[in-house]
This record gives sequence, C-alpha cells and structure tokens, in this order.
Amino acid sequence: MQAPLPAPRWRVWTFDAPAVVLGCAQRQHLEAARARWPQGWELLQRPSGGGAVLTGPWMVSCSVALPPTHPWLQGRLPDSYRALGELHVQVLQQLGVPSRALPGDEVAAGNARLGPVVDWACYGSLAPWEVVDVQQGRKLVGLAQRRQRHGVLLVAGTLVAPPDWALLCQALGQPQDLAAVQARTVSCADLCAQAPSVALFAARLRAALEAALGVQESALAAPAGGC
Repeated sequence: MQAPLPAPRWRVWTFDAPAVVLGCAQRQHLEAARARWPQGWELLQRPSGGGAVLTGPWMVSCSVALPPTHPWLQGRLPDSYRALGELHVQVLQQLGVPSRALPGDEVAAGNARLGPVVDWACYGSLAPWEVVDVQQGRKLVGLAQRRQRHGVLLVAGTLVAPPDWALLCQALGQPQDLAAVQARTVSCADLCAQAPSVALFAARLRAALEAALGVQESALAAPAGGC
C-alpha cells in the first residue's frame, strides 16, 4: 500500500507451524516471549496495533487490500469490517458451520456474556462484525485493519480447528488466562460433526473473495498474523 491501488488485491494463506505475532504496542513483551517460545518457531512483531495472535495449522487467514473509495470502506470505521465478516459467514454456513457476524451494538453485551476479557490477546475479546458461533457468541473469525494513505488492509483469521492456546499464554507469561481464552473462542471443528479441513475452507474462501471482489488472488505478501 505504498502506492495507489487501482483495484483490490487479496490473498488467502495457511500455516505449517505455530507462530506468535505481537502488536506494535507489545514491544516490551518481545524479548521475554522469545525466551519462552520454542526454538525454530517464529515470533514476530507487526507494525499495527491489537493483541497477540497465535497462528498455526488450525488457522486460515486472508489479507484484502482495498482502494480508499471501495464500497466496503464507506461509512464508519468499524463498518469497514462488515462485508468481510459477512463473507466469512456465507462460506462457513455453506460448510455447515453455524455462525453470524456480530453487529457493533452487540459487542459490549457479547463480551460481558463470555466472562473476563483477555485484553492482551487478539482472540481474547470481540470487535464489531467479527464472526461468532450462533449459540454462545464465541469468537470464530478475528478481524483487523490498517489504514494508510493509498488504501486499507483488512485481515481475517478463522479458527478451523482448536488452537493450542496454552502455547500463547505460555509465550506471554499469562498462564492464568488460559481458561478465559478457551471460553471466549470456538473452532469450526467444535461446531459441526463434519467440520471442513483447512484446505477445503481455504479453497471456498478463495472462491468467495474472487466472486465478491471481481479479481483473482494476487501476490500480496502474506504476513504471519494480523489481528
């Protein structure tokens, strides 16, 4: 996004091994987390805000870079998430995963219903238009964005299988928050008897993004995390 975007660009990707990605305001945790993290696994810090993200073989992520005038970006800043959140719901429901995108006016109640917020973790709280399960409102798809002069980058991460949250809590030195993070999140595998594989969900998400944005997947750089 260092130059004007004439059209949307997007990419979907998966992960071979676990990695932790810290937000830009979590620099003070970087060295301690690196000392606790298994050697050979990545631990990164991104230039955008938000809490720590645990990526891994259980997750499918996508990045969507949009010109500032794109229809998805009109309205209030939180509403920029709506189209991407609802697109994920469409894909999930086609695969038998009951879910919905959480409107902004339901976020406070949703957070309160799930118990203590874990503010240092991306998946430890809810935000507008993130995707939750229908029954309990637990987080299934996390969303984030970064705004620059030439466009907006939207990022999503879907929990297709249960993450190893203990790894994240250990890396950040917060083992007491393990139960809270587990209670606030859910995966596709938890919600349906025949859950989609990571490969199947990624393929369906690619098809949905191509249909919605009218362009094919691009060579947009794929970071290790983004929420």
